[in-house]
Amino acid sequence: MRYRLVMVKPVAQECPVARTAAIIGGRWTILILRDLLLHGPRRFQDFQNSLKGMAPNTLSDRLKTLEAYGIVERQFYEQHPPRAEYVLTEKGGELGAIVKAMYAWGVKHGDIKGEIS
Repeated sequence: MRYRLVMVKPVAQECPVARTAAIIGGRWTILILRDLLLHGPRRFQDFQNSLKGMAPNTLSDRLKTLEAYGIVERQFYEQHPPRAEYVLTEKGGELGAIVKAMYAWGVKHGDIKGEIS
């Protein structure tokens, strides 16, 4: 099995909000976290089914980045062929409050057309 080394860019901002946004603010990333928080361990195919329109290479990149920052962990459930599922680490679970706040804000301020008031 070949692994690609993911280089984690140092997040140099002094502001904690900016540092957090640099890690989880990429397109699709928060939705990956949402799925893990709502459904627990997920396989790659589960994410593809849930996140329609997300290219497989983008999903792979986001998962590798989250793994490199210690937010998700890959756990192998089969060795031949190797198959893995993704789970939140304790550090990743702490992001649940952010996702919950985003959900509450979206319910309060987003109408059915997707417009923000």
